[in-house]
Amino acid sequence: MAVWNVAMDTALELAEHAARDGDVPVGAVVLDPAGRVLATAHNRCEVDNDPTAHAEMLAIRAAAAAVGSGRLEGCTLVVTLEPCTMCAGAIVLARLERVVLGAWDPKAGACGSVRDVVRDSRLNHRAEVVGGVEEERSARLLRDFFAARR
Repeated sequence: MAVWNVAMDTALELAEHAARDGDVPVGAVVLDPAGRVLATAHNRCEVDNDPTAHAEMLAIRAAAAAVGSGRLEGCTLVVTLEPCTMCAGAIVLARLERVVLGAWDPKAGACGSVRDVVRDSRLNHRAEVVGGVEEERSARLLRDFFAARR
């Protein structure tokens, strides 16, 4: 589990970068089956004027490019906030083995809180979900970001 904590530290640093750019502070890291970093990303929706530029989507795209395949079997996505429905769909399509998340999203989460897209038995792939890794740090970053905007 130590490799997940190191990757979560990286994801949190990326989330801080997103916040400095005015984007919701979410960072993501994709690890290969051996635990090596394949790709990193942070939210860029505001910077890119792209509602699909979530950290998870960008990291999954970069990881797929790095391995030369849209199938990321055996790989792990480490992300600071529970993925939304769009990102959960991409996780299933990419066949990621596991999602390690920081804070749960009680409004839009799709990995177990509001919905559970990634473990839906009706789909052709299911991912393991490990929640609450550096949960308080992830949640605090989000709370501080939104408090400053209110």
